[in-house]
Amino acid sequence: MLRFVILVFCGLFCQLNADEGSARVLLAKQIHNKYLVEGMDIVVKYSLFNVGDSAATNLQVVDNGFRAEDFDVVSGQLQFKLDRLAPSANTSQTVVVRPRKFGYFNFTAAEVSYSGSEGSSVVLTGLSSDPGQGVIIAARDYDKQFSSHFLDWAAFAVMTLPSLGIPFVLWYSSKSKYEALLLKKD
Repeated sequence: MLRFVILVFCGLFCQLNADEGSARVLLAKQIHNKYLVEGMDIVVKYSLFNVGDSAATNLQVVDNGFRAEDFDVVSGQLQFKLDRLAPSANTSQTVVVRPRKFGYFNFTAAEVSYSGSEGSSVVLTGLSSDPGQGVIIAARDYDKQFSSHFLDWAAFAVMTLPSLGIPFVLWYSSKSKYEALLLKKD
């Protein structure tokens, strides 16, 4: 029993995985679009958080998940560097990509590498959150579901015009005829 208490005490008060005062950088990768559509922009946001006690230096973020044959980079960079990220600070980078084809796509994690403290030669590496698999919808299916259907409504108006127009013309002609008779009597 005494050994168990000592083990719990050591577990609570000993730091097991990191040096005291080193930087710890977390990287989050988020897809901001509700619908991923072929040929339309997809906004990807990378957020870096330094949760450690010292500044992280020589940060480099690389995302190899958006291959050139599958995506066009519209804005931003998939690889970027930062000189320094202060403790308890954060920063973000936004990239806009445009998918070339539709189907299922696995959005993989981005990679961050950095020095844990200033002047340190040890390079730490981490991975971002993984958005997972997503479906890129074909542009024709998206338009079919979300377009304004202007041609459909125009065809509907043309088809309903005879059923509404003919009774109106008959009513108007009889109204005009009775108004003319009424004016003649006076």
